[in-house]
Amino acid sequence: MIHSFASDNNSSVCNEVMQAIQQINTGFEVGYGADPYTQEAVSVFRKMFGNDTEVFFVFNGTGANVLSLSCITDSYHAVLCTEAAHINEDECGAPEKFTGSKLWDFFAQDAKLTPEMLQYTLPNLGDEHRVQPKVISITQSTEFGTLYSVEEIRALADFAHAHDMYLHMDGARIANAAVALGCEFRTFTRDAGVDVVSFGGTKNGLMYGEAVLFFNPEPARKAKFFRKQSMQLASKMRYISAQFTAYLQQDVWKKNATHANAMAALLAQEISKINGAVLFHPVQANGVFVQLPPKAIEALRKKHFFYIFDEKNHVARFMCSFNTPESEVQRLAEDIRLALESV
Repeated sequence: MIHSFASDNNSSVCNEVMQAIQQINTGFEVGYGADPYTQEAVSVFRKMFGNDTEVFFVFNGTGANVLSLSCITDSYHAVLCTEAAHINEDECGAPEKFTGSKLWDFFAQDAKLTPEMLQYTLPNLGDEHRVQPKVISITQSTEFGTLYSVEEIRALADFAHAHDMYLHMDGARIANAAVALGCEFRTFTRDAGVDVVSFGGTKNGLMYGEAVLFFNPEPARKAKFFRKQSMQLASKMRYISAQFTAYLQQDVWKKNATHANAMAALLAQEISKINGAVLFHPVQANGVFVQLPPKAIEALRKKHFFYIFDEKNHVARFMCSFNTPESEVQRLAEDIRLALESV
């Protein structure tokens, strides 16, 4: 199969994670997270985020977001997010179905919320005729490949907490964000005021599985029940948790994300030299968004697998992965140049 720039979900499992799965694939262990491998993975997370961090492993990103939001909303609440948020566009209404709450979406050119955008939701507070804003949900790195700075996250957290709201982070590409920011995970999550994190791994080398991290003990009490109800409780949980132990303890996350980000930066650098190709968003993590003429996109699709992220503006999205070869990046850039020359 040709190399895929469509999604970092399309990449394979990295060797370190595959080896971790194979090493625990012996004998019998208690199911549903009572095994020693899951306890070890929880300890790894607690060492990174604090001993009182509550950790719940789930199958996928949608499950992580649904579990996170289920524990911090009631049916009369609203979750504030961007139009581009994965919970808003790509989860088939799952957050609204399982939480009963309303997603209140905002247009943001860079897919980033600010306290100023959310100010006009405040008159809803206490009004029984209107949904009550309860959660601000941000994505790090965003669906447009942009990043929230630590200061921007802290400002949103302060706004949320001042108005009795929670701050949730969808961290499907949290490793790419950490590498790009050059700081530890805790710096831009717990220490910045985030209450709940959907901690992703699948897009950066895991086979499957995400983790939900609660830094507030009150909503965490509900999590084990909502996880079961939402069909995210793995019976053989060790096969999820052991992946995270290898991924985090050996700094596999950093190595993988560093490479993916570097390949995106290289692609952006090469595309910037091509007449007619326009970088549509800043390249800050592992995604490159390029505006191309429709005929050039059509020609390019004959050679490469990628998605059109913005049909209206003819923007193609190219995602780089932990195992994207530099040679494929160079080939894609050259094919973009040839496609533009042919129109």
